[in-house]
This record gives sequence, C-alpha cells and structure tokens, in this order.
Amino acid sequence: MDAGADLSGGKVALLFPGQGVQKVGMGQGFFMTSDAARATFDEANDVLGYDLARLCFEGPAERLGQTDRCQPAVLTTSVALWRAADEAGFRGDLAMGHSLGEYSALVASGSLSFEEALRLVVERGSVTTAVARQTPGSMAAVLGASEDEVEALCEEAGDVWPANYNCPGQVVTSGLRGGVERMLEIATSRGIKTRMLDIDGAFHSSIMAPAAERFRGALQTVRIQAPSLPFLSATSVAIERGERLRILLAQQLTAPVRFTQTVYTALDLGVDTFVEFGPSRVLTGLVRRVRPGTTTLTVSSPDDLAALTELRGRSG
Repeated sequence: MDAGADLSGGKVALLFPGQGVQKVGMGQGFFMTSDAARATFDEANDVLGYDLARLCFEGPAERLGQTDRCQPAVLTTSVALWRAADEAGFRGDLAMGHSLGEYSALVASGSLSFEEALRLVVERGSVTTAVARQTPGSMAAVLGASEDEVEALCEEAGDVWPANYNCPGQVVTSGLRGGVERMLEIATSRGIKTRMLDIDGAFHSSIMAPAAERFRGALQTVRIQAPSLPFLSATSVAIERGERLRILLAQQLTAPVRFTQTVYTALDLGVDTFVEFGPSRVLTGLVRRVRPGTTTLTVSSPDDLAALTELRGRSG
C-alpha cells in the first residue's frame, strides 16, 4: 500500500491493470490466506484446463509473459485480489481498468461473470495474436510531449496512431513497423524522447479491425448482467452498462485507451481515492501524474489488504 494513504471522505474507484504488470509469484499470498482468492484461481484452472495458479506462482516468467497465458493470468490475479478485499468487507464506488483490465472491472461491477470474462479474454488474445502475426506492428511511447504534439507526429509519419493516453507526458503509439519507425525518427530529430515497447503488434489501432470483427461473434454469446457498481469505460470515457458493452469491448481493440481522460472523469464524479488490484503500482503511478496529490493504494499482498480494510473501517 502506498505510504500515507487515507481513505476518509469522497468516493473510491477500483482500478484494474492490463497486460505488462505480470510477475512470477503474483497472487500467491492471497491464495494461501483467502478462501475467495483460492476459489478464483481454482475456477480459472477449471475453465482454462491447465494449472494457471502454478504458472502465476512459479513461472517461468517467459511463459507467463506470453499473451495466451498472460492475459488470463492478470485477469485472474486481479479478480482474486478484489474478491479477497470484498470478502473482507471492502467496497468501492465505481470500477475502471486499462485495456485488459476493463474485463476485471466488469467482473467487479457485476456486468460479467468471471467465467465469461475468462473465456472472452482467451478469445481476445487469440484474435489479436492472429492479426499481429499476419500484419506485424509495433508500439512506442512518446515521453514529455503533449497529446496534440503526439497526434501531429503520428499524422506526419503515417500508419501510426495514438494508442494509450496514459498520463500527461506519456502517450503510447501503435502502428505498422514502418510507420512507428518514421515517427521515432521525426520525434528524435525534434528532441522528443521515445521508448520502444517489447510488443509485436499494433494493438489499439485500426490494424486490429479484423480482430474486432471476429471478436464480435464471441461477445454475442455472453450474458451482460445488471451492474451492482458503475463501470467507467476508458474507450468512451463514460459510465456504460447493458448491451452497449458488447459494442465497446469490440471497439476497444481498435480504439485508443483514454486513461488520462477517464481519470479526470472519475475525479469529476467525486472519486478521490484509487485502489489498484494487481501485482504492481503502474496505474496508481499514472493517476498521481494525472492529478498530483491524489490518494492511491495498491493491493498486491495480504498485508495491503489488512491496512486497506482498517482504513476503510475508519472512514465509515
């Protein structure tokens, strides 16, 4: 848990990370101490047909990092951590996530069952990986530039688009390899810092349109339930529910993740505390860059949960 956090007053947003936060050992402490977390990993093992828990706890890291295993692993770990907190009496006021993390958020909101979220994530990984193999792409972060500057860089380079608006001064771009390379050359010539990501696909760009088309079929088979908690979409930057979720989850594959704008919207809705359920502090770090001084907590171990529930109890 982040030092000095205080949960008194205001609303609490449940925050769920996406692919890239995985690490060997994630969720193991909760598996050993929480019935709800253990049941979550057991359910995932049954649905997936392999020992996901063992992969999360023991690795190897290389296999855990591969999309077909990584995405179910991050989803399961986040849901297990959230269920452990829920079991202990902790509640939030809305749920939100980053890319893959929106599936965890939809489970937390009550809109999707965990089993159906798992099956969707497996299919999502399959269709996007197939497109990435057929049309290789890449992604790169642009650092220290404004959103307008990054958008202009992409337009000038061609075949590359903003993919993740993470926080002020950090926008990830995505596109065909040639387009990304041209964008990097232009940025470097103008003194703008960039960083290539270890990703072989143009995710969250129009290159993923064939994947989105295939994914729509899988989305038609799931049951969208009445939410018990508002879900704040990082695709539309609005509270979403019902049948519209099928449209948004397909659009998510080709649309940018507007995390910066979504955090601002959450703040406008009265949120003053963001609690991240995952093995790292990636999203809470971004939140603090969006709005310095915002209270953030990360629940990644049972010790964090104990402190979180204690603070929540104090706030009434």
